[in-house]
Amino acid sequence: MLIFSLDPDCGFAPALAADLDETLARHEDRAFDDGEHKWRPLVDPRGDDVYVVAGLHGGPRDSPHDKLCRLLMFVATLRDHGAQRVTAVVPYLAYARKDRQTKPFDPLALRYVAQLLEAAGTDQLLVLEAHNVAATQNAFRCPTRHLEAHRVFDTVATEIADGAGAGPIAVVSPDPGGVKRAQLWRESLEQRLERPVGFAMVDKRRSGGLVSSDRLVAGDVRGMTVLLLDDLIASGGTIARAAAALRHAGAREVIAFAAHGLFIEPAAETLADPAIARIVVTDSVPPFRLPATGPVAARLRVVSAVPLFAQAIRDSHDAWLR
Repeated sequence: MLIFSLDPDCGFAPALAADLDETLARHEDRAFDDGEHKWRPLVDPRGDDVYVVAGLHGGPRDSPHDKLCRLLMFVATLRDHGAQRVTAVVPYLAYARKDRQTKPFDPLALRYVAQLLEAAGTDQLLVLEAHNVAATQNAFRCPTRHLEAHRVFDTVATEIADGAGAGPIAVVSPDPGGVKRAQLWRESLEQRLERPVGFAMVDKRRSGGLVSSDRLVAGDVRGMTVLLLDDLIASGGTIARAAAALRHAGAREVIAFAAHGLFIEPAAETLADPAIARIVVTDSVPPFRLPATGPVAARLRVVSAVPLFAQAIRDSHDAWLR
């Protein structure tokens, strides 16, 4: 097994390698004066099972396009030099939200990313909490392993449920599109906690770029501690609107969970809303856009998705060896 990391600013890959009891394989990233780069492995990949870790979120130095180009070039280079299998380990998948045409002449960006990765020679994709699982699996023709973020959040949710004064809990989707994601977590938590877990959904309508919900909550959350689950937090508007609607509906406390914390402007201000008691995200995207101090930093907890990816890689590599 060889593991390469294409993101020198992120601690995810070193932690992943340590969990697997492996050392990150060395590679060269040479920059030329005109802005072009050359990426090449510094170990022989011939005949090996190779995993390339590359989060495709923007920043703090490179755009998603820079990171995608780097991944494509490196995967193709590995295949040119005899790697038997190349798996793209992508904690955050860029363009996953653009999975259908909603306006005339719209792109299907998710499908194009899939085609590019497959054309470069990617044999398999490991991704955390894609925006739309079915769309992602249909876009890719190579095997795609989708890792569910709620498995990372189970321990935190158990701590909350067992905490003093938590009372009954409910898992809630902030919009209709996330209902299946929230239902899966609810079912998992009921088995883990061995007691009923409530469920609800906040209405969300989008028209002409404007979002409204009219504080409509489908389901009873009165007196409950709410675990509000989404795939990502961008500006924080969806989470803030949902939290306000849930508190208006009688929720005792709202704790926001998201696989990916992008935290683009104005997230630092939006998420300071007192309706949001706490925010829990994974380490798929470092929270570099948030101020190190302030109300959001004080409420934020980052839990690691590394063990989830490590187990997926172990299972995949063991199957490859057989």
